Amino acid sequence: MSSIIVGTAGHIDHGKTTLVHALTGIDTDRLAEEKRRGISIELGFAHLDLGGGSQAGFVDVPGHERFVKTMVAGATGIDLVLLVISADESIKPQTREHFDICRLLGVHQGIVVITKSDAVEPDLVELVKLEAEEFVAGSFLQGAPILAVSAKTGAGLDELKQTIRRLADAAPARASRQILRLPIDRAFAMKGFGAVVTGTLTAGTIQPEQEVEVQPIQRRLRVRGVQVHGRAAKSAHAGQRTAVNLAGIDHTDLARGMVLTTPGALRPVAVIDCRITLLPGVKPVHTRTPVHFHAGTAEVPGAMRPLGDGLFRVRLREPLLLLPGDRFIIRKFSPVVTIGGGEVVEIDPPRKSRAARLAPLSIPDRASVLVKDAAHGIAKTELLWRLGEPVTAGTVVGDWCVDPTWLDTNQFELEKTLAAYHNANPLLPGMPREELRTKVIPNAPPALFDALLMRGPRIAAQGDTVRLATHRVQLQQDEREARNKIEEAFRNGGLAVPAQREVLAASGVDATRSAILLNTLLKERKLVRVSADLVFHHAAIDHLKAMLAARKGTKFGVSEFKEWTGCSRKFAIPLLEFLDRERLTRRDGDHRVVV
Repeated sequence: MSSIIVGTAGHIDHGKTTLVHALTGIDTDRLAEEKRRGISIELGFAHLDLGGGSQAGFVDVPGHERFVKTMVAGATGIDLVLLVISADESIKPQTREHFDICRLLGVHQGIVVITKSDAVEPDLVELVKLEAEEFVAGSFLQGAPILAVSAKTGAGLDELKQTIRRLADAAPARASRQILRLPIDRAFAMKGFGAVVTGTLTAGTIQPEQEVEVQPIQRRLRVRGVQVHGRAAKSAHAGQRTAVNLAGIDHTDLARGMVLTTPGALRPVAVIDCRITLLPGVKPVHTRTPVHFHAGTAEVPGAMRPLGDGLFRVRLREPLLLLPGDRFIIRKFSPVVTIGGGEVVEIDPPRKSRAARLAPLSIPDRASVLVKDAAHGIAKTELLWRLGEPVTAGTVVGDWCVDPTWLDTNQFELEKTLAAYHNANPLLPGMPREELRTKVIPNAPPALFDALLMRGPRIAAQGDTVRLATHRVQLQQDEREARNKIEEAFRNGGLAVPAQREVLAASGVDATRSAILLNTLLKERKLVRVSADLVFHHAAIDHLKAMLAARKGTKFGVSEFKEWTGCSRKFAIPLLEFLDRERLTRRDGDHRVVV
């Protein structure tokens, strides 16, 4: 079964909630105030069976600027955004702000939906489409579908559902020891202190002046003070009942179900694979069985899907901070009764479950599976997030863990690519470094490419050029003669060199090879490029530098330089600019000083 989380984004009154209702039959405006005012205030949730085993979960967000924070909470973690633009108003302020938020949150795909298409003439709909296309140009939505729909008439809704289904099928899987975690069960204000939260510290330690992060709202805060069992403490440890005084936030922004954790280490998830034990007498759970999911101090709606052998996939309507090994309770939706509980096996699992493989393994062995399954290995920070402990696996390359087989395979690919390049470009000393990387492992971290280059003696990297260690430039007889002619022409020219194009034309080989030979001489520093059009022999430049060294501190003008060198203004000005860049001379008004 494929699935995707879809979030709405767009200006107030552009029809986001109406669109979701038209697609799913679910009205996401739940509050009486929302009904009375006719606008969304809180996040709304819905789902849609796309057919063929595919599902879409919807997060509907309010469009009013006062509720942007709520919109951010809904947009975090979505797979696909519906950028809603009303045909009768086109792009508005919150269209832009919501779109920016989606980009900043790393949303990678979406659909531009032109709503209320029945309210305007077809020509205006096409104009709004053009405006939308221009608006998303250069972003992750460039080239994305732009569909016009009407919730009132139903026009375009079938095409929108089909497009969501297609994107759902193509969507990628959602690619210490004991990190601090304190699930909040109470938040209140204490006079003279400010916001205080309480809870049982389930892992790690916490102390005054420490920086913590509140999940899932992703707020970083400073700890003012800590109490353990009602008494001030220098620190609190796992297993202790803890009160934490937080600076920089109002208590009304904190709530039961949130978690204090180490900044940047963990993030919430909406999908888990888990092992569940059902209580005796509970009927078998079928796909999309709705449940209440309780973990830590949080409770959110979810849906279960059996995977076999006591394993299940639970899709949460709201993300929670979860780690493998966390325990939870499952309660039935109606009537609300406990039907079982279990343990998280994997957070944010791939589309095809690997829970059966991971469940019996230790944390280090799970890390090995994750590293082997990944296309280019996994960052240590990713393993830390997925497993909750600072564990490594495979071969460690800097901050990256990679399977040794991957290193062997790509080492061979690098060598094969270099051999082919040398065969096609025998006069070049090697292949450009970035060209080699993008050809062999374009999506791998740079650190792994560097490791491959340094891994064995068969590859040599020099600056921006990479070659097989055995590669040597082999010149043919005519190429050797041409190389000598090119060097001799510039040597004989002294400081009044011939034009570069004339030298190459007289070399005796074709333009491509002569240009390569010139570049080789430049890389070997036998020739020196002074400007785009002027190349000098190194002997002439060395002689010039020696002449200037004997005049250190001397102030001179262009005429004196021409007299010293015997060259014309055509060569004098470029040479002086070259000497300035080399810091052998320094400009002083219309004159220069030998440094």
